[in-house]
Amino acid sequence: MVSVPHLDDLDWRSVCSITSSLDVLGDKWSLLIVRDLIAHGTRTYSEFRDSPEHVATNILAARLRFLTSIGIIERTNPHGAARNNAYRLTSSGEALRPVLEALGRWAQTHLKQFHEDMVDSI
Repeated sequence: MVSVPHLDDLDWRSVCSITSSLDVLGDKWSLLIVRDLIAHGTRTYSEFRDSPEHVATNILAARLRFLTSIGIIERTNPHGAARNNAYRLTSSGEALRPVLEALGRWAQTHLKQFHEDMVDSI
């Protein structure tokens, strides 16, 4: 099983706000989950699993638990089974929209020459 820290056990590397945000969002799977929720709205576990990036099921489950525990996403039915549930962004997660849009614009400007097939994801 993939190890995801509990909120109380999160190992903050420094007091720097950028480092702290990377401690939470610095892995590619967390940002892709947020991206999918921004681009598509509410998503189920199966819809995340079937994304083109093919996230492993154990990693997906761990990231969904972690992002829920830190308040970036929430289950639409908190009392339902996780696999039969849908997820949506919280206001904290929605606040990441301009960050991901800016990251996408940066990639279109500075990486397109290296990856000509790149499309705007959001």
